[in-house]
Amino acid sequence: MSDPGSLCPAVKAADMIGDRWVLLLMRELFMGATRYKDFQNALPRISPTVLSNRLKQLELNGMIIKKSIAGEKSTEYHLTRCGRELGPLIDMMTKWGLRWARRRIRDEDLDAGTFMWDFHRSLNTEELPDGETVISVNLNDVETHNKWWLIASASTVDLCTEDPGKEVDIYIHTALGDLAEVWMGDVGIRDAMGDDSVIVTGSSHLMRTISSWIPQSRYAEVRPKRIMEQRVGVEAVDEGSAA
Repeated sequence: MSDPGSLCPAVKAADMIGDRWVLLLMRELFMGATRYKDFQNALPRISPTVLSNRLKQLELNGMIIKKSIAGEKSTEYHLTRCGRELGPLIDMMTKWGLRWARRRIRDEDLDAGTFMWDFHRSLNTEELPDGETVISVNLNDVETHNKWWLIASASTVDLCTEDPGKEVDIYIHTALGDLAEVWMGDVGIRDAMGDDSVIVTGSSHLMRTISSWIPQSRYAEVRPKRIMEQRVGVEAVDEGSAA
């Protein structure tokens, strides 16, 4: 919390939101996370101490409530009305970041665990065949946690870092950055397969229909703005007006 002394509502709101971990935790709550383990899975870089402190902060600020689960020692976290009303703001911040800060994304911003969590939960299960579908993802430029399995059944998708011992229906071999570009909508999956940046083998049906089921960000349609190009265009217009 910042030092007191300002009546500005924007400052008060910034105090409540806190930092990027709070925003990321709120995003996970909006995505359906309710348990401590859910947050750890989605945000592997957050330490247990920071996670606990941020959850307490959100609870103290009235943005979430903690509930005990009947018959269990575990607890769940749920949004309050105050927390729910932050939803549109986080959505707009996400779109704003994709439009104006996208050019700043670097390789060090990519974390295999965080990405694969987002990747697996955006799998379009409605386009998969009935029954169970097992997808193996091999990230050839990642040293640790470079093999992942998605096990989809109906609307449920499980993510595994250890071989589940099931028959794999389709294999995806690629670099983390190349797969992220597909997920974010920067490169089409067919184009990525065409230049071998993403190599897919396995079921002919799944390969043929991959464009319909491949995971993709809900913000894939948000395109980044090229600020420098816009500035050049504005300068050209100004020069023309002056002439």
